[in-house]
Amino acid sequence: MSKATDPRHFFQTTNAINISERKATKSKNTHGNPIKLRSKILACASDPHDGGRVYVAQAGGIIENVALESGEITATYAGPNAPVTCLAVSQTHVFGGCWDKTIYSWPISSSSVSPIRPDRIFSAGHTDFVKALLYVPLANKELLISGGADAAITVWDAQKGEKLHVLKEHGRGVQALTLDPLSTSAEGVSIFSADSSREIRRWRLTGASASEVDVSGNNDLSAETECQPLVAHETSVYALRFDADGDMWTASADKTAKCLVRERGWAADTELVHPDFVRDIAIDEDGGWIVTACRDEEVRLWERASGKLFHTFSGHFEEVTGLLLVGRTVVTVSIDATIRKWSLKPDDLKKAREETKAQELGNAQVEEAISTSMLTEEEERELAELMDEDD
Repeated sequence: MSKATDPRHFFQTTNAINISERKATKSKNTHGNPIKLRSKILACASDPHDGGRVYVAQAGGIIENVALESGEITATYAGPNAPVTCLAVSQTHVFGGCWDKTIYSWPISSSSVSPIRPDRIFSAGHTDFVKALLYVPLANKELLISGGADAAITVWDAQKGEKLHVLKEHGRGVQALTLDPLSTSAEGVSIFSADSSREIRRWRLTGASASEVDVSGNNDLSAETECQPLVAHETSVYALRFDADGDMWTASADKTAKCLVRERGWAADTELVHPDFVRDIAIDEDGGWIVTACRDEEVRLWERASGKLFHTFSGHFEEVTGLLLVGRTVVTVSIDATIRKWSLKPDDLKKAREETKAQELGNAQVEEAISTSMLTEEEERELAELMDEDD
């Protein structure tokens, strides 16, 4: 006897049914020229060799290199049997952090028909999921820094796969790592990390050493003095990004994104409020925009100078997990297994805003017509679905 697989055949709350139907309808839209991949996309990174391509880490245990214009998959990096949650890219290798507590390394290939297998595995560095990766080239050594759900930061020799240092000042899982562009030299760098308890910490790394330093940059503390973390949010911090001025932008589960100003001791001077968790953030220096990715499926564009919401890009039908700026285009990835592209060119932005206003006006007119019509409930639902399909 065959078994039903349609979720509508099983007990569900009315809210769950409505969400499922809404996502099924929204999944048909073509906003952002979606590129459909085979599994949920958990992270993305730019291709250092080709601005028209990106790397995406997937729940299916693979990383793929994808051409943004054609949607062609030019190379597949396979090996893990668990979701790849984060990635980093050097000039020669792709690195993927995995749910299996391991980091994999693959040699970069410009094109490959067959899946590329790992040439190196970084093991015994974490006791829980790997959640963040950062590649840092120094004059005498290439470093790979990993952050895990075990609250540890591990520093590796990226070329040999050897574990160099383990840093354990965080109390909860490390979710974000970023390089401080104003405290970097050929011999050593400063990085910032953030965790699920909202703490942001600072570290100094060289080819031979790794230690925490005070967030303020004051390195004259006594040996007995503990470095205090920076606390700017109420809960988890998912992303850290620096702008050209050296100020740090953050994205948090407290439903805000903030700009922390270096010269003011990392005090926040901008707060962008969202309806749900903010998963990622990017700064468009040329256009004066801040772009955020949200768990509510939306990608938002904010005026950097005023902090006002300028436009919302709608198209994804599941949580947006990451974004990149590629020239004048925002590239976003999602649990819905699609890559989408949104132009920031003035004429394209003007057109996008006009289309959104027209859509909102049309939806309002439909809702008014439904509320005053004599249509049956089924007819009203069909009309609403037709309007959604037009989106």
